[in-house]
Amino acid sequence: MVKIDPLDIKILIELQEDARKSLREIAEKLGVAEGTVYNRINKLKRLNLIKKFIPVVDYSKLGYDIIAIIGITAEGGHLVEIEEMIAKEPNVTAVYDVTGEFDVITVAKFKDRDSLNKFVKRVAGMEYVKKTYTMLVLNVVKETHLIDLSTLNQNETSK
Repeated sequence: MVKIDPLDIKILIELQEDARKSLREIAEKLGVAEGTVYNRINKLKRLNLIKKFIPVVDYSKLGYDIIAIIGITAEGGHLVEIEEMIAKEPNVTAVYDVTGEFDVITVAKFKDRDSLNKFVKRVAGMEYVKKTYTMLVLNVVKETHLIDLSTLNQNETSK
């Protein structure tokens, strides 16, 4: 686990709200020098805590209305190979190595049922894939990569 202080957390919170905020805006809001914010952000990048700055795209507005969650059971010893093959698929947004009924859970988005069908058949036909189980998302209630870092801030300062 990476150790960061309350100022780092506050900077991360500001960037989560809008990664396009200027260093000056963040510095003024937090009451620190612009150079401090610059140095802290660079430190967070070096620690790989900030991986990249990217837009959050609403894929449904581009026609990707079908979200599939696919459970995959692999033949023993070939899990990593399957995960690597699936991760290369362009519609795949997540590949998780999991415990439980399945070995892998994959999340993928599609524009139409035909694309989904071809993808599922491609995955089911991959070498070392024993079985697949596909679930379709009916309604997205919450979809984010963000967690509320302000609680981390409280926990850090209370120690």
